[in-house]
Amino acid sequence: MTATQHKTKCITLKGSAELVKQYLTYGINSILYQRGIYPPETFEPLERFGIFFLMSIDEKIKTFLETVLGQVQEWLEQRKIHKIALVITNVNTKEVLEKWDFKVEYENDSPNGSSNNGEERKLPEVGTKDIAIIQKEIREVIRQITGTVSFLPLLDCPCSFDILTYTVPDCGIPKEWDETQPAFIANSQEVQLRTFSTSLHKMETIVSYKSC
Repeated sequence: MTATQHKTKCITLKGSAELVKQYLTYGINSILYQRGIYPPETFEPLERFGIFFLMSIDEKIKTFLETVLGQVQEWLEQRKIHKIALVITNVNTKEVLEKWDFKVEYENDSPNGSSNNGEERKLPEVGTKDIAIIQKEIREVIRQITGTVSFLPLLDCPCSFDILTYTVPDCGIPKEWDETQPAFIANSQEVQLRTFSTSLHKMETIVSYKSC
């Protein structure tokens, strides 16, 4: 393989963070549609990675997701975020009914961001994985998200959603963001979906829901 071929097939740190952001964007939109949080007529299909996603056309939702996930992308490049949670809540009672955890691991790096000799260690700037393989893995996870309607309980009440970010202490939270407590579900059940890896970021997706 020539140097040119290697460069085109592998992924940069910035490209890895962008792919994770895309996964979160398409995955969250798919969840909002599949779980009936908003009317189906407020979504339209968009083809990416060889499959169709249903994307919200509501400008408020689009702006909210772009703002939050744009910041998430920046933190992914800086190794400052370790989990994103999509929380679905009963509008009337404020009870948390469902939670989707998107956990991030930084590959080729120790959990505390240091090498074995205690020196600060940086993520490699270029990964080792073919982008086409990464996109295939993302596609498989999205298909699993779509299939969760077969076992998740029906949400038969008006629901709202929010996104929580779990970061390192010194990440510099935007001033317009609010600090909040973690969301918990009483008597919950949990299902882990497939993981995918860019060779720089590894994403694990888990859905928790209220047991009937």
